[in-house]
Amino acid sequence: MIDLTRLTPQALASEPFRWAFVDRLFLPNDCAALGKTFPRDHFKTVEGYDGEKGYQYETRSLIAMGADAPTRAQFLSPAWQRLAEDLLSPAYRESMSRLTGDELVDLSIEANVFHYGRSAWLGPHVDLADKVITHVFYFNEVWNESDGGCLTILRAGDMAQIVKVIPPLVGNSVIVVRSENSWHAVSRVREQCRSSRRSMTVTFYRSGAPSTMWQADDVTPLHDYTGEHSALGRLVRRSWRRIRR
Repeated sequence: MIDLTRLTPQALASEPFRWAFVDRLFLPNDCAALGKTFPRDHFKTVEGYDGEKGYQYETRSLIAMGADAPTRAQFLSPAWQRLAEDLLSPAYRESMSRLTGDELVDLSIEANVFHYGRSAWLGPHVDLADKVITHVFYFNEVWNESDGGCLTILRAGDMAQIVKVIPPLVGNSVIVVRSENSWHAVSRVREQCRSSRRSMTVTFYRSGAPSTMWQADDVTPLHDYTGEHSALGRLVRRSWRRIRR
């Protein structure tokens, strides 16, 4: 599923910190299958301010911390099951180790998928110290950068210090090597946007670190994501409103 030949050391930039933009990670047919069957089940809403960044989004576990199988695999399409298997493979870890120059083979990973719906965002921040490497994948088949929802690589903790803007198009990905100056953010999704910004993060954690997304005592209710609707659904709702008048 993942074209591991794209994960090469030559992709790694050194300014303003160590990071890489890698595109064309999937074949066209796989891009279409992953985009059309992006998960909508068992999400939780995450929002707040942690003293450094503000945030608002919906997330679902794809691979729990240290797990050797996908989370709720029975709800995943065949394409997403194959992608999860690739992420769990030794070959993926070895490719990421070669790209970054860091030894990742024995580290625990966690993978989560995200819907950023209307007005969702993630403010400027550096990742927590327990995170060694984060690989962000995108799954929108089309996207207008004016709708927001783009990853921004920053020189500092200020949205005015933009180095690179990456749209969330399927096949695009960004690798962030955590450091004290690895500033990045997700711009706010425009209120009028008709589709969520769809992504997945794969995070390599330091040995013994707990999950920062799914704490052991987390009892947040889970739900299906319904933040945007199909053209048919919009037509049905408009017709229902006309009938009620």
